[in-house]
Amino acid sequence: MADWVTISALASAGGTLVLAGVTVASVRSANRAARVAEQSLLATQRPLLVPSRLDDPAQKVGFQDDVWLVAPGGQGAAKATDEAVYLAIAVRNVGTGIAVLHGWRFFPEWPTASRDPTPLEDFTLLTRDIYIAPADVGFWQGSFRDPRSEGYREARAAIEASQRVSIDVLYGDFEGGQRVVSRFSLTPREGNWYASVGFHWNIDRPQPRERSG
Repeated sequence: MADWVTISALASAGGTLVLAGVTVASVRSANRAARVAEQSLLATQRPLLVPSRLDDPAQKVGFQDDVWLVAPGGQGAAKATDEAVYLAIAVRNVGTGIAVLHGWRFFPEWPTASRDPTPLEDFTLLTRDIYIAPADVGFWQGSFRDPRSEGYREARAAIEASQRVSIDVLYGDFEGGQRVVSRFSLTPREGNWYASVGFHWNIDRPQPRERSG
């Protein structure tokens, strides 16, 4: 005679196993859909800064001590005095989300010896909120206000010698994520400071590609 108790238990176990498998597959599918939705949402909020175009409007940049610089399209501006060094770059946000600028690091040359971005703890934080809308232009600004500091001396010497300088700019989306470091350079030509960008590094996401040495 058939052992109906055993058969019933096996059938119940089999049904439970099938249900568990369906549940696991459903959960995995839901997780994948959630990740895709999250990635799609983040993609719509992702900023990316580059120099503005030559035909973009000039950016008038004011500093807290009532010093003003004008950065034409595709260019930057620099000014050195006995009290401070002032720097600005006209930029365009070619990303899909609002760019919120966080900080910067100045180099008195183009740092070709290392392609690594500036460590986060070495950035100078901005003292004002600067937002740049997608498909719009804006500016970055920075200054050295201590004539005794090494940064001031290096920046003033580079400006007065009309030599190429570079700036790492740290920024992210309006929620504080998707941070990026973009390395800009200012190259002097005939009294102008032409802007360019050489590298972009993602802080909170994988890099878009591996860089060779």
